[in-house]
Amino acid sequence: MIAFYGMGLLGSNFVRALRRRGEDVQVWNRTASRAADLAATGARVFTDPADAARGAARIHLTLSDDAAVDDVLERARPGFEPGVVIVDHSTTSPAGTAARAARWQERGVAFQHAPVFMGPAHALNAGGIMTASGERARFDALAPALAPMTGKLLYLGPQPERAAAFKLLGNLFFMFLTAGITEVLTLGQALGLPAAETATLFEWLNPGATTGVRLGRILEGNFAAPSWELAMARKDARLMLEAAGDRAMPCLPAIAAEMDRWLARGHAHSDWTVMASDVRG
Repeated sequence: MIAFYGMGLLGSNFVRALRRRGEDVQVWNRTASRAADLAATGARVFTDPADAARGAARIHLTLSDDAAVDDVLERARPGFEPGVVIVDHSTTSPAGTAARAARWQERGVAFQHAPVFMGPAHALNAGGIMTASGERARFDALAPALAPMTGKLLYLGPQPERAAAFKLLGNLFFMFLTAGITEVLTLGQALGLPAAETATLFEWLNPGATTGVRLGRILEGNFAAPSWELAMARKDARLMLEAAGDRAMPCLPAIAAEMDRWLARGHAHSDWTVMASDVRG
């Protein structure tokens, strides 16, 4: 028996997939109507978190933040069975995750953080990536149950907060990627290009192909043999800002300001990735 808490887009599709595989699932959600919709799948719906936990060998959570996870687990705790394992898929802070793992260990309850890089469709169709960190033996014991829930299951190390850290890193990159696409479309609009036409840029220019090269240059500290001098990159940023006019470009001015800081430090002829040299260690 599995108890699942948090019936948002991700959690509800996890439950649908579990039911497809024949798993017995008990569900709870703060907004009861979202959980009630899953009764049609054969899931048992509860209005009390403790009742939903009774009889469950695993407790799964997809909740909003640290406070929600801690609140729901405390409310569910009276229903925990001996030997129950908590599997938390929520995106939470590394510090909160570490404290939570220690607290439940002191209480004699196994806690496994397993955050995901998955959308609702991934949860329904066992795609995307699930990460995990913490005690290796616990992960190995859970892996046969977790692997069918995802396309790729990764163990990231023994520190319980490590997967939480990598989840934040990944989401940060996705934020910047989306912001970058938005600013490309904004500049295209300023230059008189329809959004669909601007988007054709990515049919023949693949930024992902250069990620490894740029990362390698940063990690090696190879800034003295530039492929794009910082001064030239700053000139291009100026041209972009001039073309954009008064259109909103939240990221580019901040990048330009950072370029100016490094130019003032004498790096005009360094590779523009020199801006990462302070954090590459």
